[in-house]
Amino acid sequence: MTSTDAQAGSAPGAVFVTTHWSVVAAAGRNDTTRAQAALEQLCRSYWHPLYHFVRRRGYSADDAQDLTQEFFARLIQRHAVAAACPQKGRFRSFLLASLKNFLADEWDKARAQKRGGGLALPLDFRTEETRLETEPVAASTPESAYEKRWAIALLEQVYQRLEQEFGAQGKADQFAALRVALSGARSAVPYAELGCQLGMSEGAVKVAVHRLRQRYRVLLRETIADTVAGPDEVEDELRYLLRVLAG
Repeated sequence: MTSTDAQAGSAPGAVFVTTHWSVVAAAGRNDTTRAQAALEQLCRSYWHPLYHFVRRRGYSADDAQDLTQEFFARLIQRHAVAAACPQKGRFRSFLLASLKNFLADEWDKARAQKRGGGLALPLDFRTEETRLETEPVAASTPESAYEKRWAIALLEQVYQRLEQEFGAQGKADQFAALRVALSGARSAVPYAELGCQLGMSEGAVKVAVHRLRQRYRVLLRETIADTVAGPDEVEDELRYLLRVLAG
């Protein structure tokens, strides 16, 4: 069992169905309808670590919520995401640098205007506030809070993709039963109990769990690959994210 398996136990309701960089490209277009749809998907995928960063910078919950909304809105309005591309490095670094620039240069201006430019995204800030309450503030810098929440968000996206695949194959019930294998130690997986629940032999359950974990790792690397400059950076990024999660 890897650290990635241990962090995959729960996923938010948002559906992640396309790759990061394809969404970035769509968000950079001038087509308002497509751009707004792309913004919403970007926001659903990445607002959690950005919000954690802003809160750890000392902003109140209300201001941090406005900031998060405004940041994504302005990325679209100014077509700033068009400047992002895989060749320029990790997407998480691009977003954090963009947010820091926004906090330094734009927030005072944004507060004097109508926030969000009319865009209002349905974000579950209450859940994120609950998560923040469980984190030790003294041991967390804004950057480390961002990196850890980024790693968790990425794993959640992998989990969602895996859940979607099982659902498309008509195996939603099997996934619901076997997902314990992604969040617990190998020795803790109750193969016999799961076999009774699913009408499968214990051996068949072991094979299914093995395939589930294999597919999870494949999707994990695919998801990471879409946030870095090239395939040669995937393993390095994976090791980095594991260190972040273990910290």
